[in-house]
Amino acid sequence: MPHARRLASVLLLLVMAGCSSIATTTDYDPASVSKVDAYRSYAWLPMPEGADPRVYNPLVGRRVMDAVDRELASRGYRKVEQDPDFKIGWHGAIDQKLDVQTTGVAYGYTWDPWFSPMGPGMGVGGSGVPYSTVDEYEEGTLILDVVDAASNKLMWRGTAQAELSENPSEQKRQDRTQEAVEKILERFPPEPKK
Repeated sequence: MPHARRLASVLLLLVMAGCSSIATTTDYDPASVSKVDAYRSYAWLPMPEGADPRVYNPLVGRRVMDAVDRELASRGYRKVEQDPDFKIGWHGAIDQKLDVQTTGVAYGYTWDPWFSPMGPGMGVGGSGVPYSTVDEYEEGTLILDVVDAASNKLMWRGTAQAELSENPSEQKRQDRTQEAVEKILERFPPEPKK
């Protein structure tokens, strides 16, 4: 029975990892909404530098910039070399994370062991003793910043976070970057608060 329990835990974690979604948040200055709404052209800030070569390298930079350029072009923004309305920049990080899941006899539900088809104490978990599983994974973060070109002030920031796959193909990397950029920019420009 312990082997079956471990196998069920591994299968559950694999299913959950396969459904990994991208979580996004945005932040902005509410007083600047009308100004940001009037933006029509942009230019890129210089490529950021960072200590983690898995994030800060020309391949990742090009992937992010191409995805942002495609998304902004589809919304009618023009990339220009001089006199942009706003500048856009990106940052990224990869962090180690732990996910601890504790499962009880009936996976969190009350269970009457005397009515178990397997006999007393043999509920769904088998022994009646809760157990924990620990999953270590890497989480990637992508941040897009919109800076007003005239004042050089940060006006809007969007963040995406998701669990990273092990050894993804180049196509998978491009697809996930594009998906993250689209989800971040869904909320750009910001809408006035009511």
